[in-house]
Amino acid sequence: MSFQRFIPIWTIILLTACSATEKNNDRDDLHFTQYSESVKDTFYIDIQLPKEYKENPDKKYPTLVFVDGNFYFPVMAPIFHQYENTGLLEPFIVVGVGYNSMKTMDSLRVRDYLFPKALLSDELKADGGGQNFYNYITQELLPKIDSEFRTDQADRTLLGHSFGGYFVLFSLLKQSAKQTNDFKYFISASPTLWYNGFFLDKLPEQLLTNENKLGVYLSVGALEDSTWAVDPVKKLTQEFQNKEIRGLDFKSRIFNHLDHMDVSILTFTKGLQELRAGK
Repeated sequence: MSFQRFIPIWTIILLTACSATEKNNDRDDLHFTQYSESVKDTFYIDIQLPKEYKENPDKKYPTLVFVDGNFYFPVMAPIFHQYENTGLLEPFIVVGVGYNSMKTMDSLRVRDYLFPKALLSDELKADGGGQNFYNYITQELLPKIDSEFRTDQADRTLLGHSFGGYFVLFSLLKQSAKQTNDFKYFISASPTLWYNGFFLDKLPEQLLTNENKLGVYLSVGALEDSTWAVDPVKKLTQEFQNKEIRGLDFKSRIFNHLDHMDVSILTFTKGLQELRAGK
């Protein structure tokens, strides 16, 4: 398998989303930096509160946590406000986990989103820092968000695309192994399931010990590479469907006429709508 097919992804983002390369100060959002003891680096966090937040001082809200925050927070945050306005989705506290620039994100996402260490056949250098990043999200970031905002701690969603989609499913694997419930919903768009010899194929078996109610939404675009993107999603979907996993609401979608970079926004919005419809 050649990794070359995946290299242009973030080149495209850098060319088409240059307005999002730095933090957007024109928006009425909250921003802070947080040094992580787990990762030994500083993360740049964006927060968007529901429009009704100030008018409902006793209400707690579900939380959405996006990785690749430099790109997806400025894209998705206004969509969620508009969906809140029109009743297409309920109000959310939206959290974007990013870096000091798009260029930094493009390199460090490989450090932070993947686990275990890359195989030679993966044709990329990744030391397997996903465990450290998972510890940062669950042990450092979430407690800070919960302490400063009115969050419903039983209702959090983790969302990611590509390597970020891999991290979402890896987080589900870790959460199940630890029998914790940091996240209730996991939305993974076009995850790089080929990584480390299809390491995440063990996920359905691991979830047989699940004791919590969970929702998982998995997607891929029909125009993506069939061998390394579409077929692995089909295989993992079949494995999930073959298992009787207690408490799991699993949904998988192949979006016709969409390629890798087209899938994320539709996955995030439809994933939330479909998973939360049955909550």
